[in-house]
Amino acid sequence: MTSPASSKRPLWIVAAALLLAAAALWGSSRLVWAAELRDAGVRGMVLDKHTGEQESVALVPLAVLALAGVAGLIAAGGWLRRVLGVLVALAGIAAGWIAIDGWRFGGFPEGAPTGQIFAGRGLALLAGILMLVAGLFAIKGAGRMAKLGARYEAPAGRKKAAKDPDAELWEALSEGEDPTTDR
Repeated sequence: MTSPASSKRPLWIVAAALLLAAAALWGSSRLVWAAELRDAGVRGMVLDKHTGEQESVALVPLAVLALAGVAGLIAAGGWLRRVLGVLVALAGIAAGWIAIDGWRFGGFPEGAPTGQIFAGRGLALLAGILMLVAGLFAIKGAGRMAKLGARYEAPAGRKKAAKDPDAELWEALSEGEDPTTDR
Protein backbone atom coordinates (compact mmCIF):
# COMPACT_ATOMS: atom_id res chain seq x y z
CA MET A 1 0.00 0.00 0.00
CA THR A 2 1.34 3.43 -0.92
CA SER A 3 1.45 6.27 1.52
CA PRO A 4 -0.58 9.42 0.83
CA ALA A 5 2.60 11.39 0.17
CA SER A 6 3.87 8.90 -2.42
CA SER A 7 0.51 8.86 -4.22
CA LYS A 8 0.65 12.65 -4.61
CA ARG A 9 4.20 12.66 -5.92
CA PRO A 10 3.43 11.54 -9.51
CA LEU A 11 0.77 14.24 -9.81
CA TRP A 12 3.16 16.96 -8.70
CA ILE A 13 5.85 15.70 -11.06
CA VAL A 14 3.40 15.98 -13.97
CA ALA A 15 2.26 19.42 -12.79
CA ALA A 16 5.84 20.66 -12.46
CA ALA A 17 6.75 19.34 -15.92
CA LEU A 18 3.76 21.11 -17.46
CA LEU A 19 4.54 24.37 -15.64
CA LEU A 20 8.13 24.21 -16.91
CA ALA A 21 6.87 23.45 -20.42
CA ALA A 22 4.52 26.44 -20.32
CA ALA A 23 7.35 28.73 -19.19
CA ALA A 24 9.69 27.34 -21.85
CA LEU A 25 7.10 27.81 -24.62
CA TRP A 26 6.35 31.35 -23.54
CA GLY A 27 10.06 32.19 -23.31
CA SER A 28 10.69 30.58 -26.67
CA SER A 29 7.99 32.70 -28.27
CA ARG A 30 9.86 35.84 -27.16
CA LEU A 31 13.26 34.82 -28.56
CA VAL A 32 14.48 35.27 -32.15
CA TRP A 33 13.78 32.21 -34.31
CA ALA A 34 14.85 33.44 -37.75
CA ALA A 35 16.92 36.23 -39.28
CA GLU A 36 17.27 37.25 -42.90
CA LEU A 37 18.68 40.13 -44.89
CA ARG A 38 16.14 42.37 -46.60
CA ASP A 39 16.68 45.16 -49.08
CA ALA A 40 15.43 48.36 -47.43
CA GLY A 41 15.97 50.64 -50.41
CA VAL A 42 17.99 53.70 -49.42
CA ARG A 43 19.07 52.12 -46.13
CA GLY A 44 20.59 49.17 -47.96
CA MET A 45 20.43 45.63 -46.64
CA VAL A 46 18.75 45.33 -43.24
CA LEU A 47 18.70 42.31 -40.93
CA ASP A 48 15.10 41.27 -40.24
CA LYS A 49 14.60 39.25 -37.05
CA HIS A 50 11.48 37.17 -36.42
CA THR A 51 10.51 35.99 -32.95
CA GLY A 52 9.08 32.59 -32.23
CA GLU A 53 5.63 34.13 -31.93
CA GLN A 54 5.98 35.64 -35.41
CA GLU A 55 7.26 32.38 -36.88
CA SER A 56 4.62 30.20 -35.22
CA VAL A 57 1.53 31.67 -33.58
CA ALA A 58 0.87 28.33 -31.86
CA LEU A 59 3.60 28.72 -29.22
CA VAL A 60 1.64 30.90 -26.79
CA PRO A 61 -1.61 28.87 -27.13
CA LEU A 62 0.40 25.71 -26.47
CA ALA A 63 1.82 27.35 -23.34
CA VAL A 64 -1.72 28.19 -22.22
CA LEU A 65 -2.77 24.60 -22.96
CA ALA A 66 0.08 23.34 -20.76
CA LEU A 67 -1.16 25.56 -17.91
CA ALA A 68 -4.72 24.36 -18.44
CA GLY A 69 -3.37 20.81 -18.45
CA VAL A 70 -2.03 21.35 -14.94
CA ALA A 71 -5.44 22.41 -13.68
CA GLY A 72 -7.24 19.65 -15.56
CA LEU A 73 -4.93 16.88 -14.42
CA ILE A 74 -5.13 18.00 -10.80
CA ALA A 75 -8.93 18.26 -10.83
CA ALA A 76 -9.76 15.19 -12.93
CA GLY A 77 -9.42 11.54 -12.14
CA GLY A 78 -9.66 8.17 -13.82
CA TRP A 79 -10.52 8.01 -17.51
CA LEU A 80 -10.83 11.80 -17.84
CA ARG A 81 -7.24 12.17 -16.62
CA ARG A 82 -6.17 9.66 -19.27
CA VAL A 83 -7.96 11.65 -21.99
CA LEU A 84 -6.26 14.83 -20.79
CA GLY A 85 -2.93 13.00 -20.77
CA VAL A 86 -3.43 12.03 -24.42
CA LEU A 87 -4.29 15.64 -25.28
CA VAL A 88 -1.19 16.95 -23.47
CA ALA A 89 1.03 14.34 -25.16
CA LEU A 90 -0.31 15.29 -28.60
CA ALA A 91 0.29 18.97 -27.82
CA GLY A 92 3.85 18.06 -26.84
CA ILE A 93 4.37 16.36 -30.19
CA ALA A 94 3.02 19.49 -31.90
CA ALA A 95 5.39 21.74 -29.92
CA GLY A 96 8.32 19.50 -30.80
CA TRP A 97 7.36 19.54 -34.46
CA ILE A 98 7.11 23.35 -34.46
CA ALA A 99 10.57 23.54 -32.89
CA ILE A 100 12.34 21.32 -35.43
CA ASP A 101 10.41 22.44 -38.52
CA GLY A 102 12.74 24.77 -40.37
CA TRP A 103 15.61 24.42 -37.89
CA ARG A 104 18.94 24.81 -39.64
CA PHE A 105 22.49 24.77 -38.38
CA GLY A 106 24.17 27.12 -40.82
CA GLY A 107 23.70 29.72 -43.52
CA PHE A 108 22.78 32.56 -41.18
CA PRO A 109 23.38 36.13 -42.38
CA GLU A 110 26.10 38.30 -40.86
CA GLY A 111 25.04 39.67 -37.46
CA ALA A 112 22.23 37.16 -36.91
CA PRO A 113 21.73 36.21 -33.24
CA THR A 114 22.44 32.52 -33.77
CA GLY A 115 22.64 31.80 -30.03
CA GLN A 116 19.15 33.19 -29.55
CA ILE A 117 17.84 31.26 -32.56
CA PHE A 118 19.18 27.97 -31.17
CA ALA A 119 17.98 28.81 -27.64
CA GLY A 120 14.48 29.68 -28.84
CA ARG A 121 14.02 26.52 -30.86
CA GLY A 122 15.75 24.44 -28.17
CA LEU A 123 13.37 25.74 -25.50
CA ALA A 124 10.39 24.85 -27.67
CA LEU A 125 11.79 21.37 -28.24
CA LEU A 126 12.42 20.93 -24.51
CA ALA A 127 8.85 22.06 -23.79
CA GLY A 128 7.52 19.56 -26.32
CA ILE A 129 9.48 16.75 -24.69
CA LEU A 130 8.28 17.79 -21.21
CA MET A 131 4.66 17.88 -22.37
CA LEU A 132 4.98 14.50 -24.09
CA VAL A 133 6.52 12.89 -21.00
CA ALA A 134 3.96 14.54 -18.68
CA GLY A 135 1.11 13.33 -20.89
CA LEU A 136 2.42 9.78 -21.02
CA PHE A 137 3.04 9.80 -17.28
CA ALA A 138 -0.53 11.03 -16.70
CA ILE A 139 -1.92 8.26 -18.91
CA LYS A 140 0.11 5.55 -17.19
CA GLY A 141 -0.33 6.75 -13.61
CA ALA A 142 -3.88 8.11 -13.79
CA GLY A 143 -5.25 5.46 -11.44
CA ARG A 144 -2.70 5.87 -8.68
CA MET A 145 -2.39 9.66 -8.69
CA ALA A 146 -4.22 11.59 -6.01
CA LYS A 147 -7.17 13.62 -7.21
CA LEU A 148 -8.76 16.80 -6.02
CA GLY A 149 -11.42 16.18 -3.38
CA ALA A 150 -10.41 12.56 -2.74
CA ARG A 151 -9.96 13.41 0.90
CA TYR A 152 -13.64 14.31 1.17
CA GLU A 153 -15.10 11.28 -0.59
CA ALA A 154 -17.19 8.94 1.54
CA PRO A 155 -15.55 5.54 1.92
CA ALA A 156 -17.41 3.06 -0.28
CA GLY A 157 -18.79 0.01 1.49
CA ARG A 158 -16.97 0.75 4.73
CA LYS A 159 -18.91 1.51 7.88
CA LYS A 160 -17.47 2.15 11.27
CA ALA A 161 -19.27 1.24 14.41
CA ALA A 162 -19.95 4.52 16.16
CA LYS A 163 -20.25 4.51 19.90
CA ASP A 164 -22.30 7.65 20.15
CA PRO A 165 -25.82 7.80 18.59
CA ASP A 166 -25.21 11.38 17.48
CA ALA A 167 -22.00 10.30 15.78
CA GLU A 168 -23.94 7.57 13.96
CA LEU A 169 -26.35 10.20 12.62
CA TRP A 170 -23.49 12.37 11.38
CA GLU A 171 -21.72 9.42 9.75
CA ALA A 172 -24.94 8.41 8.02
CA LEU A 173 -25.24 11.94 6.65
CA SER A 174 -21.61 11.86 5.49
CA GLU A 175 -22.27 8.64 3.61
CA GLY A 176 -25.28 10.13 1.85
CA GLU A 177 -27.99 8.37 3.84
CA ASP A 178 -30.95 10.01 5.57
CA PRO A 179 -30.80 8.85 9.22
CA THR A 180 -34.26 10.24 9.99
CA THR A 181 -36.17 7.76 7.82
CA ASP A 182 -37.12 4.31 9.01
CA ARG A 183 -35.56 1.50 7.06
